[in-house]
Amino acid sequence: MALKLALTSQPSFAKVGLPCSTSRSGRVVMTAVIPPKSKEADNLRKNLSPREVHSQVAHSMPPEKMEIFKSLESWAEQTLLPLLKPVEESWQPSDFLPDFSTEAGYDELKELQERSKEMPDDYFICLVGDMITEEALPTYQTMLNTLDGVRDETGASPTSWAIWTRTWTAEENRHGDVLNKYLTYTGRVDMRQIEKTIQYLIGSGMDPRTENNPYLGFIYTSFQERATFVSHGNTAAHAKKYGDLKLAKLCGTIAADEKRHETAYTKIIEKLFELDPDGAMLSFADMMRKKISMPAHLMYDGQDDKLFDNFSAVAQKLEVYTAKDYADILEHLVKRWDVEKITGISSKAQEAQDYVCGLAPRFRRLEERAQARAKKASKVPFSWIFNREVEL
Repeated sequence: MALKLALTSQPSFAKVGLPCSTSRSGRVVMTAVIPPKSKEADNLRKNLSPREVHSQVAHSMPPEKMEIFKSLESWAEQTLLPLLKPVEESWQPSDFLPDFSTEAGYDELKELQERSKEMPDDYFICLVGDMITEEALPTYQTMLNTLDGVRDETGASPTSWAIWTRTWTAEENRHGDVLNKYLTYTGRVDMRQIEKTIQYLIGSGMDPRTENNPYLGFIYTSFQERATFVSHGNTAAHAKKYGDLKLAKLCGTIAADEKRHETAYTKIIEKLFELDPDGAMLSFADMMRKKISMPAHLMYDGQDDKLFDNFSAVAQKLEVYTAKDYADILEHLVKRWDVEKITGISSKAQEAQDYVCGLAPRFRRLEERAQARAKKASKVPFSWIFNREVEL
């Protein structure tokens, strides 16, 4: 049974003193001394409280379905783990960055900065947004470890599911690392503001509404890995257009990693459609009704409460990641899992099947109408680029 958690109150950050006295009866009397609210306390509460509050659901997967994931332990070892690359065969951030252990490294730095001068500010907004998203990796590993039946129970569990999560995290860790250093070396961005945004984002966490349920969780990761593959692929294409072939190769390499990880997560859902088509179908429809929230949708830089919306608008304008891409990914997953061809399911699952199969065309029609009604573009400042304005 799902546990619903209504987040209706905010935690108090006031310090509580607890002096105690003992009466003749032996009772311990506790008194709490709570200082009056201060402006500093209010600011702390604002900064540390979740930036998005909605009704949350936990542990929605029926307990009997835990057995499905236990039975897939050997399958995961044989199917998922081979998609991970050995460390000794993996690329590392230093492969794409100036080597300051040699004199040539300083020449390479100058060349990198010269190349970056040709790139417009809106491109840097997209690249920074992608980097910040990658740097919030601790949140994503935490999310995977909320999933019942597949979490890493000890932090070093030998199960195939746990090995996958840890090694996936290790591979993904290079993405934010290399983009962070590359952007630092360009000299085009305000790294302190970017670093603040990363800290805020990790502190905010994320709630993709996956309910500790691996059916929902792996549908979410299937969609998100595809989305990051698209986004990094498009930043690579733009870098090539602007003449920075080395950055294009870097972004393309990250995109290839995301594609490989997408393959793993889509294989999990493919297997669930085989073993439990009703459960997989209902979960797919559930996640799409909620809409797939982007991992960095809670980003904040200490200044702009609409930072994610503004970043997304720039990405849409530059066609790095668009509403069309969202519909394309949904359509891709429907085809990837042969959703339209699945038979022998319950009436509720058939309704879910009709819903997800008809959603992409419907979403495209709604987006076309929204674009037709869109207001004239405005400009907003971004702290990431020293508050220079960028057209949305």
